[in-house]
Amino acid sequence: MSVNLLDFDADRMAELMVQYGEKPFRAKQLMKWIHQRGVADFEQMTDIARNFRTRLAADAQIKSPGVLAEHVASDGTTKWLLDVGVGNGIETVFIPEDDRGTLCVSSQVGCALECSFCSTARQGFNRNLSVGEIIGQLWWANNRLSVEQARLGAPVNEDGRIVSNVVMMGMGEPLANFENVVAALRLMLDDNAYGLSRRRVTLSTSGLVPAMDRLRDACPVALAVSLHAPNDEIRDHIVPINKKYPLRELLAACNRYLEKAPRDFITFEYVMLEGVNDLPEHARQLAALLRDVPCKLNLIPFNPFPNSGYNRSSRDAILAFRDILIDAGYIVTVRKTRGDDIDAACGQLAGQVKDRTRRTQRATDAQPITFRR
Repeated sequence: MSVNLLDFDADRMAELMVQYGEKPFRAKQLMKWIHQRGVADFEQMTDIARNFRTRLAADAQIKSPGVLAEHVASDGTTKWLLDVGVGNGIETVFIPEDDRGTLCVSSQVGCALECSFCSTARQGFNRNLSVGEIIGQLWWANNRLSVEQARLGAPVNEDGRIVSNVVMMGMGEPLANFENVVAALRLMLDDNAYGLSRRRVTLSTSGLVPAMDRLRDACPVALAVSLHAPNDEIRDHIVPINKKYPLRELLAACNRYLEKAPRDFITFEYVMLEGVNDLPEHARQLAALLRDVPCKLNLIPFNPFPNSGYNRSSRDAILAFRDILIDAGYIVTVRKTRGDDIDAACGQLAGQVKDRTRRTQRATDAQPITFRR
């Protein structure tokens, strides 16, 4: 059975070259052909000896997930449904802006956590993605967007890249698939692969505290934390992992992360749910909660999906919430909703999941809780 070279980070590629009896520099050559040039045909790798190309063609392949569907939003956001086998599909989103191109990458088929406001969570969980399925989303996007760019004659970003930023904010909890996600992150950062700055690669977690500590030591990319609540009572209900790792432990882990992180702050993501977490007193609680953590806050207007049970906070409520935090000395942004007309906005990714849990039925039966203090 052929091995997929998209599954190989630098260390594994070097080990493979040893098995073939090749010199170490072959690993770097292969990685540049695969990841920088997007080549999947070994015959096109002209600086590699022909006999070795023949062996590779017999033993290996370069295969990203196949495309089941592509949707382009009115704002230019593109969403791909990618085939990961056995009836499962994952979603990957590209968000173009004037000064950057951001790719939102998935790490699991579905999600094993049960955040009540997230469409992915409603789909249940099937499995973790492999390294090749994770990095394959970036590989595919670079190739697909290069073709489209050539057709349209569109300019690249100022750093010469189409995809200049990657956010691990797609389907799944990245830190629940730790080893494969870290291997993919290392490929994103590797100068012989994608060569992205650590500041341009962001991992978003709901708060798996032990894995946050491991990530700090293994590959400290920029960290975003899905907070979404100003106290344990609310967070226990809307982000249930909080029952295992409550806010006190989570915020301590955030401060530990900053000891080695390339940034000097954590980004806290906060989805705005009408009547649940958006009252002025919640903003004041949040300001007090985060006073000892170097951070900025990203307020996210809730993006509806069928039978969610939640409503988006009003514009006035969001702005009032923002102003309280700004007055308390925080840097606060309100995320601009992108791609919501193709269900590609934050919290809307669903894909196709052959659920191994009873999540869908339980989520349908559950009633969201409204907090008014």
